[in-house]
Amino acid sequence: MEPRFGDAHVGEQPPEPVRHDRRAVITPHLVFGLVIIAVGVLFTLDNLGLADARQYWRWWPSAVILVGVAKLWQARDGMSNPIAGVFFLLVGAWFQLHTLDVIDRELWNFWPLLLVFIGSMIVYQGLRGKQVRASGDPADTLSGVAILGGWSRKSSSTSFRGGELTAMLGGCEVDLRNAAIHGDAVIDVFAMWGGIEIRVPEDWTVINRVTPLMGGVEDNSRPPVGTSPHRLTIRGVVVMGGIEIKN
Repeated sequence: MEPRFGDAHVGEQPPEPVRHDRRAVITPHLVFGLVIIAVGVLFTLDNLGLADARQYWRWWPSAVILVGVAKLWQARDGMSNPIAGVFFLLVGAWFQLHTLDVIDRELWNFWPLLLVFIGSMIVYQGLRGKQVRASGDPADTLSGVAILGGWSRKSSSTSFRGGELTAMLGGCEVDLRNAAIHGDAVIDVFAMWGGIEIRVPEDWTVINRVTPLMGGVEDNSRPPVGTSPHRLTIRGVVVMGGIEIKN
């Protein structure tokens, strides 16, 4: 007797119900889109004589503050760097106080805070990277710093776990095409006036969580066919520099 439609096979486990993540997703892209919509509505009302755009334009730094809040929101699940969120938050707050005539200092007076930001970023990545390198073979991780020079390394690790790369007025090159990942690996990056190049195998999935500040991130890696169990997450900050990921 042939089984009827809908009959379960003997020993077959019923499929697990699909669970949807209903948590609110607040991203910088969402905030930026809402700001563009608000500006468009404001100027339309101004053209119609229903509002004076000049009265509201002094609140433009609030958009920068909202981007910082969105990045801090993402940082709760490791989707963004909290240092970048704090940076946007502080810069936006300073511009907002300046446009409201609360403070009269010029921005140039605060340029040493950029050094504080850079140092905080390096310290943060160093402390976070310790969790990756705390156990296991040191050969399964990478740690490179290039200052006014170049740093190059190849890895043939059969259980690559990640590492950290820092480039300031220099460059880092990492070749991982002969390495293997069992699950997930994370590389923390920081580039300022420098560049980082990372080569990955064809069967790796690259997850880009780098925040560019007057810089750029170019992911030229080809996505693997189907679902890949090998995932490399690249996270960090690029300040007036660049990062390139390719096969």
